[in-house]
Amino acid sequence: MIVGIPKEIKTLENRVSMTPGAVESLVRHGHTVLVESGAGLGSGLTDAEYEATGASMVSAKEAWDAEMVIKVKEPLDSEFQYLRDGLILFTYLHLAAAEKLTHALLESGTTGIAYETVESPDHTRPLLTPMSEVAGRMATQVGAHYLEKTQGGQGILLGGVPGVSPAEVLVIGGGIVGTNAARIAMGMGARVTILDLSHQRLQYLDEIFQGRITTMMSTEPNIRQMVAKADLIVGAVLLPGAKAPNLITRDMLPLMKKGSVIVDVAVDQGGCVETIKPTTHDNPTYIVDDVVHYGVANMPGAVPRTSTFALVNQTTPYALRLAAQGLDALKNDPGLALGLNTYKGHLTCPAVGEAFDLQSLTPEEALAL
Repeated sequence: MIVGIPKEIKTLENRVSMTPGAVESLVRHGHTVLVESGAGLGSGLTDAEYEATGASMVSAKEAWDAEMVIKVKEPLDSEFQYLRDGLILFTYLHLAAAEKLTHALLESGTTGIAYETVESPDHTRPLLTPMSEVAGRMATQVGAHYLEKTQGGQGILLGGVPGVSPAEVLVIGGGIVGTNAARIAMGMGARVTILDLSHQRLQYLDEIFQGRITTMMSTEPNIRQMVAKADLIVGAVLLPGAKAPNLITRDMLPLMKKGSVIVDVAVDQGGCVETIKPTTHDNPTYIVDDVVHYGVANMPGAVPRTSTFALVNQTTPYALRLAAQGLDALKNDPGLALGLNTYKGHLTCPAVGEAFDLQSLTPEEALAL
C-alpha cells in the first residue's frame, strides 16, 4: 500500500503521525511511504532521518494522494480538497464537535477511521489513552501557570508554602485525563477533589491515591458546591465519540472565585463547560465573568517530542494491519472496526449521528454494502 504522512497544519501543532522508526517498519513490510517535507521537524525529526528509512519526501498534495493517509489531527478546511472516495484516513477526528468536517467526509466518500473510537479487547481505547495521559498531566501545569497574576489568574501558587494554604483543584471526570491531572496536582501539593458518575471508579481512585484526594459523585449540587471552592477546574469528561455534556453551566460562573481558572480538556469533543470555545496555543485563554478559560484543542502539540512517540507507539501496529489488509483489517478486528466513522458516504458512528441528527449505520452494516 502507498501510505502518506502529511505535515500537520493546525496552529502550532508540532506532532507528526509517524516516526522514522514506524516508517521503517512500514517500508520493511513492503509498503511505499510518502512523507511531506518538514513533517517531522516540530518533533525534532529531520527529512534525512525519514529518507534513511526508505521514505520518499514529497509535497503535501503527493502525501495526500496516497491510498492511506495517517495524520494526528483532523483535516482543516484547506485540506478538504484532498478528501476523496477510496481514501483511507487514519487520525483523530472528534466528529461530534465538527459538523462541517463530518459532511465533508460524507460528501467525499472518504473512509474515516478515528483513533479515539478504536477499542481493544478489554474495552479500553488504546489510541486515545496516550494523548489523554499527556493532556491530563499538562492540564495541571497549564492551570498552575494561568493562576499566576501576570496571566490573569488570582495570583496563587498551586502547592502553597508553609503557613499558606495550597490551591483547591477540582477535576470533573475520573478517567485517564482526570486521573493524570489529579496525580500531578497532588504531587504539586494542591488539595484535589475528583467528581465522577461511577462509584466503582471513585472507589478505585480512593484506593490508588490512598485517601489523599477527595472523591465525590458527579451530581449538579456537588458540582455547584465545588466550583465555588475551586481555584482550578480541569474538565476531563469523556463520552467516546459523542459530544461532551455541559456540566458547568453559564449560571455557575458567578459562583466561582475571581481569577480562578478552567482548563477544559474535553474541548475537542465540544467541552464540558458551557462557556468554553476552542483556542490555540498562540492565543490560549480568554476571560468570562472574571474566570480564565483555557480551551486549546490540541494540548499535546505543545510537547510534541513526548506526544509523537507516545502516540506512534500505539498507532503503528494498527497502521501496519491496515496497510497490509486494507479494509479487511476492520472485518478481522471488531475493536478496530469501531474506529470507522465514515465509509462511502455513510456515517458509521451512532454518537455522531445523534449529535447532528443524521442517520447512521453500524460499521458492520456499512462494510457489508
